Amino acid sequence: MTMPPVGSALASHIAGVQLIDQHVHGCWLTKGDRQRFENSLNEANTEPLADFDTAFDSQLGFAVRAHCAPLLGLPKHASPEDYWGRRSELTEIELGRIFLPAAGVSDWLVDTGLDHDVADTAQLADMSGGRALEVVRLEQVAEQAANTPGDYASAFEEILHRRAATAVGTKSILAYRGGFDGDLSEPSAAEVAAAADRWRDSGGVRLRDRVLLRFGLHQAVRLGKPLQFHVGLGDRDCDLHKANPLYLLDFLRQSGDTPVVLLHCYPYEREAGYLAQAFNNVYVDGGLSVNHLGARAPGFIARLLELAPFRKIVYSSDGFGPAELHFLGATLWRNGIRQVLSSFVADDEWSEADAIRVADLIAHDNAARIYHV
Repeated sequence: MTMPPVGSALASHIAGVQLIDQHVHGCWLTKGDRQRFENSLNEANTEPLADFDTAFDSQLGFAVRAHCAPLLGLPKHASPEDYWGRRSELTEIELGRIFLPAAGVSDWLVDTGLDHDVADTAQLADMSGGRALEVVRLEQVAEQAANTPGDYASAFEEILHRRAATAVGTKSILAYRGGFDGDLSEPSAAEVAAAADRWRDSGGVRLRDRVLLRFGLHQAVRLGKPLQFHVGLGDRDCDLHKANPLYLLDFLRQSGDTPVVLLHCYPYEREAGYLAQAFNNVYVDGGLSVNHLGARAPGFIARLLELAPFRKIVYSSDGFGPAELHFLGATLWRNGIRQVLSSFVADDEWSEADAIRVADLIAHDNAARIYHV
């Protein structure tokens, strides 16, 4: 009797498992040029790419050609010119209607802090056929409060609670606004009032004041809904060495039971895994990193599985801009987790039933539990 190949049931299950994308942004709504598209495939560079360079010559660029080309009717590994030519024939909304449903996502948890020319939650739900729920960016709440007359702290609390009533969580980009190192304790009311006056006098845009950033974090902890932090990899506005999550230790000791989700994590996935083991309320997520690592994503996924408890790992794409990124996050995660878990099963370190169960935990069960979706 011929036995089925080891991992075949696991591979089939992972291919079809529904995902909760627990950290994502909207996809583009209007057409742009090739430079905009290629810049969107580079997370760190905040300038147009150099004349000699092309984002297609990167792990993410190769992944686009390998996995997205067939959905546009092109052969796998189509040339950059053929890919861009075919992509240009379609509107961004048409591309969204191709790539978003193909991701196999039931719920999109959307950071709405990046809202320029991208789909909102209703549009994302319409294009994908799934459900889209808001994650409130704290720094955006701060800007809204700064533009509200009267007491800043009261305005911040009112806006946060009003928006959070229909949202599933909050998000901070503290890593982009000075990093995690330094005092993250809750400031006094007098400190907040004085800092708010200074910020309002300067125009109340792009919050970098440490006092007000700290105030927002503790308001989010008090709210009790999951709080997401960008960790590690990001654009060069972020000082990478200050985005090491180990700097959050004192804050995490003050965070109580509020779930804290560490996003991106690369190259600090092992530090993040330690924190997920050390604190009951800390979770890790490899969104964005999986896309940018492309064919090397399985190694990163394996490192996420080293120390973090399996009930503390969640999935996301962190897609923003091209709808390809929402699809690729899912595709590369499925491929990576299949390779990693199949190797555990093939080596007889794990049973296939356990591998399927862990895949489900990461794909949707853990996020459903912490976000109540």
